Amino acid sequence: MPTPRKALVSLEDTPYYHCVSRCVRRAYLCGVDHYSGQSYEHRRDWVESRLLELAGVFAVEVCAYTVMGNHLHVVLCIDKEQALAWTDNEVLVQWHKLFKGTLLTQSFVNGDDLNAYELKTVKDSTFEYRQRLMDISWFMRALNEPIARKANFEDNCKGRFWEGRFKSQALLDEAAVLACMAYVDLNPIRAGIAKTPETSDFTSIQQRIKSALVGEQPNHLFPFIDNERKNMPKGLCFSVEEYLKLVDDTGRIIRNDKRGSISESSRHTLHRLNIPEQNWLKITSEFTRLFKGPVGTLQELSRYCDHLERKRRQGAANCHKWLDSA
Repeated sequence: MPTPRKALVSLEDTPYYHCVSRCVRRAYLCGVDHYSGQSYEHRRDWVESRLLELAGVFAVEVCAYTVMGNHLHVVLCIDKEQALAWTDNEVLVQWHKLFKGTLLTQSFVNGDDLNAYELKTVKDSTFEYRQRLMDISWFMRALNEPIARKANFEDNCKGRFWEGRFKSQALLDEAAVLACMAYVDLNPIRAGIAKTPETSDFTSIQQRIKSALVGEQPNHLFPFIDNERKNMPKGLCFSVEEYLKLVDDTGRIIRNDKRGSISESSRHTLHRLNIPEQNWLKITSEFTRLFKGPVGTLQELSRYCDHLERKRRQGAANCHKWLDSA
């Protein structure tokens, strides 16, 4: 029996989660169906556009993503502080960007006069919407359902387009987060679809490279903010240059047709993450095979399992082997 989502998500332990959705239809999510010869490449744009749209609505940041032929990966960071800081009016405005809400919530946003009972009803709805706007299940639902409807309409059929549940795993420390992001960003290179990160279409790494070339960071992706400091903005505590170099070095090594190596600057980053070079290459090549549940050092995994009162530490051996061996 699948573990309830609420038993997998603990914002007190980590806001970072790796989610995977797979298409169950033989005709694929994207790409070319070799049986019929029909191309579904345009669906990649559907997914990417919807994903980046949702990043501007939910209190959920997109750290990394890639849209593959029959599945998609996304690394999310739930911004609970932002959701709690929104006023009731801001919550309703955000929710109405995607859903109609109710007549009362629409009236409240329009500034109409409401009686005490109606205001209480609006308050209750606002509380529910606020929780949903920082919920990865609602985020993935808002991503997957419109894509499924459009695909069913295009295919002139009914029925399930995605697997019943998306897979999610908690990323418990910065090493797990960065390794998972690199794994996601390097998917097209491992699959032989692209040769370099900058030619990996419909990926976050391509978005980051394009923006870096003009000295910026993508608006709808969680930014890199370099090292921790006082009054620092929200973001990933590495420089964007460090991450792009690390992903580029790793991509050159995992390609079969190109000899590559980890540069001195990337070694410095791996030292900071406390991950040996060979472990890093193994993790970023086989992340989902090595880790089926929460990912982090054994100490972080134990803390997470204890907090959720889980008797079994799923994946403890691999977490210890690949993330505690430096």
